[in-house]
Amino acid sequence: MELSDLIKTSQVENVRVWFPLKPPMTGTLCVSSHHLLLSDPSVSNTKQGDKNSEMWLLHCAVDTVEKSVQNMGRLQNKENEQEKESKSSSGTITLRCKDLQVIYIEIPGMEETLNIARSVLALSSLDSVSLRYPFFFRPSGYSLGQGWPRDTMENFYEKISTETETWRLSEVNVDFQICPSYPAKVIVPRSCSDDTLRISATFRQGGRFPVLSYYHSSNQMVLLRAAQPLVGTTPYHCEADEALLAAALIESSSGYIIDTRSSQETKQARSAGGGTEHKSRYPQWRVIYRPLERGRALQDSLVRLVGACFEPSIGMNRWLSKLHAANWMSHVQEGLTTAGLIAECLERKYTNVLVHGDYGTDTTLLVTSLTQLILDLDCRTITGFQDLIEREWLQAGHPFQLRCARSGWSQSRVQQESPQFLLFLDCCWQVWRQFPQALEFNERFLSTLAAHAYSSEYGTFLCNNEKERSIYELQDRTHSLWGFLNQPRQQQKYLNPSYKETPLAIWPSVSPQSIQLWQGFFLQYLLPLEHAEMARLRVLELTRENKDLTDTNN
Repeated sequence: MELSDLIKTSQVENVRVWFPLKPPMTGTLCVSSHHLLLSDPSVSNTKQGDKNSEMWLLHCAVDTVEKSVQNMGRLQNKENEQEKESKSSSGTITLRCKDLQVIYIEIPGMEETLNIARSVLALSSLDSVSLRYPFFFRPSGYSLGQGWPRDTMENFYEKISTETETWRLSEVNVDFQICPSYPAKVIVPRSCSDDTLRISATFRQGGRFPVLSYYHSSNQMVLLRAAQPLVGTTPYHCEADEALLAAALIESSSGYIIDTRSSQETKQARSAGGGTEHKSRYPQWRVIYRPLERGRALQDSLVRLVGACFEPSIGMNRWLSKLHAANWMSHVQEGLTTAGLIAECLERKYTNVLVHGDYGTDTTLLVTSLTQLILDLDCRTITGFQDLIEREWLQAGHPFQLRCARSGWSQSRVQQESPQFLLFLDCCWQVWRQFPQALEFNERFLSTLAAHAYSSEYGTFLCNNEKERSIYELQDRTHSLWGFLNQPRQQQKYLNPSYKETPLAIWPSVSPQSIQLWQGFFLQYLLPLEHAEMARLRVLELTRENKDLTDTNN
């Protein structure tokens, strides 16, 4: 299929576009294979290339397309008794984008309006990965391969191996046949053979056997993650899996299994062949249920929140009621609470922890990554945070393509959509707000990651796992988002000028008054943020002045 076949009308003159918090533009609207473009001829040639003179919108950034037409009446020509469309007909297209931006486009001509709407709708819903824009994006001065690969498992293991010899790097999954959602190499107890891992994989949902997620160097405790055991109603057990988890307790006599489902959900899963670890088979492990929302319920929560934020002429009482009904901030609170519990087990109780839900690709990754942000200084740096996302989300098999297919505007009933990664970034923002000097990156960095997870010119968040990324050869055919963000001029935009290294654990408050709405993302196109940018630049200026003064005194 050629993308040009999906374009019904490629160009329309005298189109007027309204952007949030910006003056409207009038010009020529063009539909290309991957972008919706508008150029305003009223801008002088000296300002060509200015962002205020052009609109470049990726089709994949569009969440929903709404259209309406006016003056649809027909004029009858009495001489030839033929009907023709009124010249005064026009239409409006409303594009609701995945970053929550809303764009209104007024187009002269009913047929042009309908054709543009059909074209954008088709081009924003491409099923084929290889037809997406990252495979065609070739910016000047930026070579393919820059930023790839990012924090491979070898680098992660190298840090751990300098502190302990009880873990090893296994290549048992090098061909992705044991577990398609795991990376080719994983870190496992040294005493467990690859045969033990293969047998354990048959006992875990999707082949996701227990692997090391985080090594807490201060006391040698470890955080593991996996998928649910396939216990069923029999109940079935696996000696290899039991041996694997027993081997993880070399440094501790006991451990906790954090199941991110409720006990009732676990019982239902058992009737379908799943379940959780039985205490008689895992006597050194204690199961704790910490139910976290996922799937369609979490997607519905996001849709309700976005609806509340964008409802016009809403009073304070109604706003607070809708915000409470959305339940989004309760999910934020629960995620931080569970991560805090795991961090406390590792840091204060000197116990190892295994985390899983059903598949182990959503809520499991949410809490394991938040736990590391709480405990590990390295994860709070801008490069360390990228490593965390690469290791705990991308390489760990979070299905970005399925989960981020639609954002907060979509009313579709696709069961695979779920804003788990957005929830993680929101939780990180809560930590950043409560500890303004502990994280090296700023709020803008988190918002940028959220936008790129849903639509991007870069290939970093494409596909659902490492196996798919290998099949599509993303490292050879697309550019890396990390390579772009880590360019010196770009990185300066995302650094926190108030950052100071905090080697101790940071414990975020989860009291109701401590959890706030992430205005910098959910309200970024409703509230002017110039004052926030001015404040950031002023803090940066003061920080530089203070550094210069310190250097002079020294």
